[in-house]
Amino acid sequence: MIEQIMPILLAVVLIAIAWKVLKGIVKTVALVVILAAVAIWVFGGMA
Repeated sequence: MIEQIMPILLAVVLIAIAWKVLKGIVKTVALVVILAAVAIWVFGGMA
C-alpha cells in the first residue's frame, strides 16, 4: 500500500512545482510526463 501512496504524493509535489515554475506548452508536457510516469510506476507492476 505504501508503495502506491508514495509515488502519488511525489507526483502531487512535482505537479505543484511544475504548475508554479513552468509556463505554456512546457508546463503541459511536464504535467503529462509526471502523470504518465506515476501511472506506470503505480500500475505497471500489476499487469
